[in-house]
Amino acid sequence: MSCSPEKSYYKVSSPDGKNVIEFILDENGTPHYKVLHDEKIVIDTSQLANFDFQEQPSLNGQLKILKTSTRSQDEYWEMPWGEQRTVKDNFNELIISLGEEKEPKRKINVIFKAYDDGIGFRYQFPEQNGVDSIVIMDENTQFKLAGDHSCWWIPGDWDIYEHLYNTTKFSEIDAISKRDHPDLAQTYIPENAVNTPVTMRTEAGLHLSFHEANLTNYADMTLKADKENLAFQSELVGSDRLGYKVKRELPFHTPWRTIQIAEKAGDLIESKLIVNLNEPNKLGDVSWFKPKKYVGIWWEMHLGKSTWDMEATQDMTTYTTSQASGSKHGATTENAKRYIDFASQNNITGVLVEGWNTGWDHWIGFVDREGVFDFVTPYADYDLKEVVKYGKEKGVELIMHHETSAAPRTYEKQLDTAYALMQKLGIHSVKTGYVGKIIPKGEYHHGQWMVNHYRRVLLKGADTQVAINAHEPIKATGIRRTYPNAIAREGLRGQEFNAWASDGGNPPEHLPIVAFTRMLAGPIDFTPGVFNIKLSPYKENNQINTTLSQQLALYVVIYSPIQMACDLPESYEGHPAFQFIRDVGVDWEQTKVLNGEVGDFVTIAREERETGNWFIGSITDENSRDISINFNFLSDGIEYKASLYRDGDDAHWDKNPTSYKIDQMTITNESELTVHLAEGGGFAMSLMK
Repeated sequence: MSCSPEKSYYKVSSPDGKNVIEFILDENGTPHYKVLHDEKIVIDTSQLANFDFQEQPSLNGQLKILKTSTRSQDEYWEMPWGEQRTVKDNFNELIISLGEEKEPKRKINVIFKAYDDGIGFRYQFPEQNGVDSIVIMDENTQFKLAGDHSCWWIPGDWDIYEHLYNTTKFSEIDAISKRDHPDLAQTYIPENAVNTPVTMRTEAGLHLSFHEANLTNYADMTLKADKENLAFQSELVGSDRLGYKVKRELPFHTPWRTIQIAEKAGDLIESKLIVNLNEPNKLGDVSWFKPKKYVGIWWEMHLGKSTWDMEATQDMTTYTTSQASGSKHGATTENAKRYIDFASQNNITGVLVEGWNTGWDHWIGFVDREGVFDFVTPYADYDLKEVVKYGKEKGVELIMHHETSAAPRTYEKQLDTAYALMQKLGIHSVKTGYVGKIIPKGEYHHGQWMVNHYRRVLLKGADTQVAINAHEPIKATGIRRTYPNAIAREGLRGQEFNAWASDGGNPPEHLPIVAFTRMLAGPIDFTPGVFNIKLSPYKENNQINTTLSQQLALYVVIYSPIQMACDLPESYEGHPAFQFIRDVGVDWEQTKVLNGEVGDFVTIAREERETGNWFIGSITDENSRDISINFNFLSDGIEYKASLYRDGDDAHWDKNPTSYKIDQMTITNESELTVHLAEGGGFAMSLMK
């Protein structure tokens, strides 16, 4: 429908009418928006369409409405893999077309979508007279809050997301103080800004999470905190080398700016706003990728039992060089076969091998990393073809590993040969890594130049039937809907920090925060499953800051279509609790968040595709608590044989982390159960038909 252009106020509501976006063009021709939930202000009047450009005037006011249009959609689409099979995509849309009153009479469109679980908006730059491209120096979108909310945030780092989350009021955000960190290989925090997703809770108990969707050929958006005015303003990651934030040919769309809105914390996790704001699947059938559990030659290097390099003279956990007596190389043919044997015996279908290729012995110190790694040539003690062949005989697929050392130009030169090799060998997934400062100097992990690099790798994977699990990545923004070979990524402070971080590792509250922040963006390769909690005898000064039962619960709580059992095989052998890892699914028919509060605890139940079996995980922070479960989400008339893996009566994340019990019971949809979680603890439950 078209509306009268003389109006200066329009609004669009979500299908249920609760979320409302108002558009206002003030007397100066400056566009603003406001967001309400249940008639209460969520985002107060905030400016839109405010851009600074290179070699042309800023776009900041003096606009008029040229036309408007609206439409609605109510459709379903199917995830080829995911937290649930079917996703409802139901929204109302409002498009405002704006043009400058005076020369050069530039045009910009603002597109709003209102969903029941939040809102999104983006800008469209249409074709302009006499201009074929634009260079953006800044995008100054505002998000004015309605109060000094409680926030869970990490600093707006242009290079990494591997910071611990902070819990403060908005007015207390201080990202600048996080600039120096002894355990981070690279970090750049130029503004008092936060990375997204950033999650908030209002005084009235409403939950908000700010992020972006469909980050394509654009710079990552951080949010600069204006503490005095209680407002965020978009701050794009730039390029010191090129001297701008974004360069695009016309016409184009920006990413969506998103706000998830939830009355309960758990509804944030169930929201599908981010994937819904991406385009439909462009790859079609991706059945060549199978969600899987995997083990691998990785954790032993973080423990110092073995090394990535063949000469065994380097400690990659401390980035130092030392003399070693005899080879400690982890990626040998013999060791890889040992992991394959273990996997095949335990319902695990993947094996990751790191340190297999030449270059690791020249990588230490991050000096002259251009041209270091070879992505097709194995070390002399690793027979790649033999390992792949042996794995296929055992029903175990090799997961390739490509550490780029943050030298993407070297990687791109070898993309064709490296991915052709994987295709020839029938390898369908690769873990990529980008540790270090980006080469060339002046580029950052989260700038437009690297956003485009990550996408080129993803498209190469799509062409060769290879799925990408990216570490040191650009953040997840729902692109997995469009390119389902984007299976997982790191993008947070992961499990490995527990093995060597000087600050004591991830505290017990870390993952109860992650579930409501980073996980809202997309799947996480967190690598759970450590049973040797105290890391004995390898790391006397480090440990995992959870109970063993929480490590089991993470297979359900922290979502990924690939889940690693990261500990050494000898830590699992003969251990009764390992049965849960054998049983737990990785691909889900549906997901239900049963309870939770940000940073405190969360309980999630997931139904496995095809089998109809359910799995439940519950985790808590440093506080013990009792969790009550009503099983009314189960199907009528079905009995489930349930195994409950819970904290022992004397369990504690530090004092007694390996104390656990296994209870057997029968569960129906009329059952109720209360489980005690120890400090830093959790429980895991399998319900088999």
